[in-house]
Amino acid sequence: MTIETEHSRYTTATFSGHTFRQLIYQRSLNALPGTLVWVVFVLSVLGSRYRPRWMLTIAALLVLYLAVRFCAAGLANIIGLRRIRSWERIDWQAHYTQFVDVGALAWDDIHHIVIIPNYNEPLSILKQSLDALAAYRDAHERLTIVLAMEADEVGSIQKAQELIAAYHRAFAGIFYTTHPDHLPGEIRGKSANLAWAFTEVKQWLLNEVRYNLDCVIVTVMDSDTLWHEHYFDALTYHFAIHHDRYHCLWQAPIRYHGNIWSLWPVLRPLHAYATAFELAYSAAPWWTAMPMSSYSLSYNLLNEINAWDTDVIADEWHVFIKAYFMTGGRAKVEPIMLPFRARVVTGATWWETAKNRYHQSVRHAWGSKEIGYTIDRMLHTDDITWIDRYRLLVRVSHDLMLSSAGWGVLTIGSQLPLVLHSDLRSDIFRHRFDHPEFVLIQIAFAIITVLGILFWIVDIRERPPRSRPSLRDRILEIISLGLLPVMSFVFVALPMIHAQTQMIFRHTIEFRVTTKE
Repeated sequence: MTIETEHSRYTTATFSGHTFRQLIYQRSLNALPGTLVWVVFVLSVLGSRYRPRWMLTIAALLVLYLAVRFCAAGLANIIGLRRIRSWERIDWQAHYTQFVDVGALAWDDIHHIVIIPNYNEPLSILKQSLDALAAYRDAHERLTIVLAMEADEVGSIQKAQELIAAYHRAFAGIFYTTHPDHLPGEIRGKSANLAWAFTEVKQWLLNEVRYNLDCVIVTVMDSDTLWHEHYFDALTYHFAIHHDRYHCLWQAPIRYHGNIWSLWPVLRPLHAYATAFELAYSAAPWWTAMPMSSYSLSYNLLNEINAWDTDVIADEWHVFIKAYFMTGGRAKVEPIMLPFRARVVTGATWWETAKNRYHQSVRHAWGSKEIGYTIDRMLHTDDITWIDRYRLLVRVSHDLMLSSAGWGVLTIGSQLPLVLHSDLRSDIFRHRFDHPEFVLIQIAFAIITVLGILFWIVDIRERPPRSRPSLRDRILEIISLGLLPVMSFVFVALPMIHAQTQMIFRHTIEFRVTTKE
């Protein structure tokens, strides 16, 4: 099914039926991130050759910015961890009774629909996710599960029926949808599956049940998401009392702990770093939060924006950006400070794990297409101020471009001038403290290193217990701290450059399932 609206003139998949001018426009937006990356690389090389001190200064300022950013993330983590501890102690239904006001929805009227898109996922993983959902104390009364299956998965219907038979007493309802394969204009993946599932859910709500649609909230989750046992209580409370509930998306912090002890130890510090920044985005008032992986939003908002588009890869960012522009800038992400656990990719060997992690990073990096989509929406929107439009563009493009173009400026700009200019290299090594850019780079890297270690220590404290700790794993994980710059390049910067370069020449990427056992 393809959803067409006035806001879908820019697509990220096929261009059949479009004029040549539209084709060039769309492909230009898609190619923009990769083009900028390679322009920055070329300028960095030229600057290193002809203006070496300028490049050293630019690299020093960039690494200083990163150090300040790490400090801000550290402060946000302190705030976030305190809020998590506080939220875990709250009885949300009692809290609602105490603080409910005139404009609030009735607690008992709110119903949750949880959509679980999945493809070739092991039955054991789906059962763990359903067990976590069933731990919600009112799951049997106010939680309906939608297993969003893919038609081209062999045995998907049998799998769904087995799960329904096992869990039908645990929830208010559980059923499955089957997304057909090879529908025109689609990119096979989560967003297309969600669009199909929501169409089925909408028909079910309109024709077969009598829930008050103003009180229905839809939660989207990855098949491996393990929700906090109080997530839906907290979500019910905030949805009920929020004055602008129909323009909100709710996001909980992610902890990559679902299978932490099955993960290659060398990669654990990298995921600790990712966990820290996801918490920082949720907790920090100075950063704009974006939905990630698993999130919740009202049925009314989904209906207003015609749900998910079928030709995108980054479903969560795209649906937020779409909602932001279609609601005149009112859409925003609100935190639910009760973290959920997610699985990370693994493999039978360390080499297979590394390959799977790399390919997953490339697929995620194709979310860079949302930069072009945001620019397109900015150009076709008049009811949002330019400042607000640019603020969103900066948020969408910041991490994506910092991981690619920023890496080029930092690495090339700090190293190549010394390689190409022996006199400059000798002078810096003899008179280090007479060169402020050199001192700045060393101090900033020291700050980043210390904070990176602190993020790792906090992550260790928050991990689930392990029955059989391995000395070898611990040693490898500690050693890997020194390899974090290399791991960041291999599994963050290089996949981002890879994907953004592909986007110059291709309009889509083949979907592939990564192992998360």
